[in-house]
Amino acid sequence: MVKFVKMQATGNDFILIDARNIKRDWQKLAQAMCDRHFGVGADGLILILPSEVANFRMRMFNPDGSEAEVCGNGLRCFAKYVVENGLAQGGRKGLAIETLAGVRTVLPLLAKGKVTRVQVSMGRPMLRAEDISVHPEKMDEKPPRIVDYPVSVEGRKLLLTCLSLGNPHAVCFIDEPVSNFPLAEIGPTIENYSLFPNRTNFEVARVISRSEIEARVWERGVGETLSCGSGACAIAVAAQLHDYIDNQVDITLSRGKLRVDWDGAGEVWLTGPVELVFTGDWPGK
Repeated sequence: MVKFVKMQATGNDFILIDARNIKRDWQKLAQAMCDRHFGVGADGLILILPSEVANFRMRMFNPDGSEAEVCGNGLRCFAKYVVENGLAQGGRKGLAIETLAGVRTVLPLLAKGKVTRVQVSMGRPMLRAEDISVHPEKMDEKPPRIVDYPVSVEGRKLLLTCLSLGNPHAVCFIDEPVSNFPLAEIGPTIENYSLFPNRTNFEVARVISRSEIEARVWERGVGETLSCGSGACAIAVAAQLHDYIDNQVDITLSRGKLRVDWDGAGEVWLTGPVELVFTGDWPGK
């Protein structure tokens, strides 16, 4: 049996396993456990592992078995797990978590001994075209930053602003409510668009005011999710590049709000709630 917990952060749900003393075929296990009909059901499988450079190391596998570089909402669930299971203590300095995208700082916020909200540093956004995972030979022009780059998909002209937070994102701002956008049809095409050699996350967003944006997210290797932490951060950064918002913004997603803070130069900070859903045992050695 493998013990696990399931957590959710504004509807983005994850299976977490303390894998410090376990070896498995994690890609295969992620596909089995994340299946919503025959498994536990989740947007990803997160492993708690030891680290030589931080307090812990996090690996996150998507439902298709691919491994993600970083996950904002997943980091918030990770922080709740290690604190509430006595593996670490939350403090002013927070915890350092190693990811494929680098070491990230998480600040657990406690109420009555429980972690109810977590603030996460998502690092400095990478904005230069040469630092973002794109095929430059596929571009008609090679600007220093990819802002409002035009693509035609399913008969629609979309303007994409691309950046990386350790994982790739393409953000499209629209004027209509995001609920009207055909994300199920366009999301897979953008994810696998020839411009992106490692696929991409795709966000569609509408600016409500200088402090609020509504959005939907198509996650690479997952599909549409109810929330996405790195996606919310990408939207906030892209909106600032367009001067749509100020330094702090609430991103309203399908199942809640995430707050993003960015001063335009340093690290992007993500804050939001996190909850335990249930615990369980997965059969097998």
